[in-house]
Amino acid sequence: MLHSVMDYGTVGNRALVQRMSRETNMVRIYTGPLSQEHEFVSVEAEKVTTADDILKTACVKMMLHSVMDYELAEVFSTGGQLCKERRLEDGENPVRIQLLWPKIVNADHDRLSGGGYTGYRFYIRKKTLENPHRTSGWVEYNEPNPMNNFLTAFLKPPIINKEYSDLCNLPDFNERTLLDNIKSRFLNSNIYTYVGSILIAVNPYKFFPLYNPKYVKLYQSKRLGEMPPHIFAIADAAFYTMLRNKSNQCIVISGESGSGKTESTNLLLHHLTALSHKGLHGSGVEQTILGAGPVLEVGSYCCFFLVE
Repeated sequence: MLHSVMDYGTVGNRALVQRMSRETNMVRIYTGPLSQEHEFVSVEAEKVTTADDILKTACVKMMLHSVMDYELAEVFSTGGQLCKERRLEDGENPVRIQLLWPKIVNADHDRLSGGGYTGYRFYIRKKTLENPHRTSGWVEYNEPNPMNNFLTAFLKPPIINKEYSDLCNLPDFNERTLLDNIKSRFLNSNIYTYVGSILIAVNPYKFFPLYNPKYVKLYQSKRLGEMPPHIFAIADAAFYTMLRNKSNQCIVISGESGSGKTESTNLLLHHLTALSHKGLHGSGVEQTILGAGPVLEVGSYCCFFLVE
């Protein structure tokens, strides 16, 4: 698996954001009345990722504590009215379903059409025993019903001047909104921003107290998105993915000269060294990681591998 960090020297630098790899897709989960802060949350998933796994990730991002109380649904709407909806089974694959949705041509209607798909959306809702229509089959509606409250909620205009810690959650994704969001976060001392599983780091050219042992512990064994964006989260994700999947991991750091690649590399190595102390052969892993540092910094890229 490839993990990436993008460093920028100043907010004004051109932001060339690498989208998800060919193996992954972004799935938007609309929150409806469950969240006043988020219109939707974006979840990075593969074709084989199940609805249950996506639901768990969405609950983490929305800080909903009991996953068992919620479910995912697929809805189809047209003309501002909900036409039909169905509950997703735990083992279904939302990415495969999403790829079958018809896409729109006019980008101006992207937000009203579920991120580029005509009429179809996924949303998260609270389970209830009082609604007999919530089955895994399609249920059609010919007149207004309580679900239209949800439709009204996700068709509302986006919040103005709101910061997004993950650029994939931008209601209108383009170069201007991307740069404005990164600039707004930078002015509020938030130098890290996610783009799915990619991390954008803006070099503040001054010390930020974000790297002490307290932060090392905060980001240990956490999913990406569960905590605010941080370079420790990238290191932690690579380390535990290596242990869990028993597969090699690669972290690529790219950016212009002076943007902070070397410092980012040192911070990654710092966190990986702290994680290695938890293993049975901590001292050996630590020396291997630290010894590799100078060799990894070549040209405009820093690249290193975690080998299981």
